[in-house]
Amino acid sequence: MGRPKAELEFGTATLLERMVAELRHSFPEIVLVTAPAGLAKPQRLGEVRMVRDEREYGGPLPALALGLTAIRNDCAFACACDAPFLRADLASSLCAMLEHYDAVVPEIAGLVQPLHAVYRRRCIAAINWMIAHGEARLAQIVEAVSVRKVGEQELRAIDPQLLSFINVNTPQDYERALRLISATT
Repeated sequence: MGRPKAELEFGTATLLERMVAELRHSFPEIVLVTAPAGLAKPQRLGEVRMVRDEREYGGPLPALALGLTAIRNDCAFACACDAPFLRADLASSLCAMLEHYDAVVPEIAGLVQPLHAVYRRRCIAAINWMIAHGEARLAQIVEAVSVRKVGEQELRAIDPQLLSFINVNTPQDYERALRLISATT
């Protein structure tokens, strides 16, 4: 992308600012996990807690463990910084489904969405075990802890077009997202 995705302009805010503002509707505590030299705390984020990864490009497993260590609650909704259409009501609904499970993970088109999921703090032990055994794929978390998978039909009842799951990984994705926001505003 040529620069950090979190800093990409999206409407009148950056991707990160937009996501934090949306999540603030439902979550009083927001923890951001950033790279070691990561981004400086943008002024417009308001009150957020930032924790830094120990090493650059460590991947999502260590970042998730670090984030779960930093939370004050028993569980957290975890997501990447590149989902510009994320809806707080979807995140809240996933949290409400946690019940006795360790995690709630959406599944779309047969693929789990572990960076759009809810995790209990106790998942840290399983994540650390995965890391120690050379596992780098966050999707494997569904094999390591007790998971409630949430399918498309249930997700569409909350987010009919599944826009919350659109992410920006390439310049083409970014252009598509900018076109979508122009069409919806």
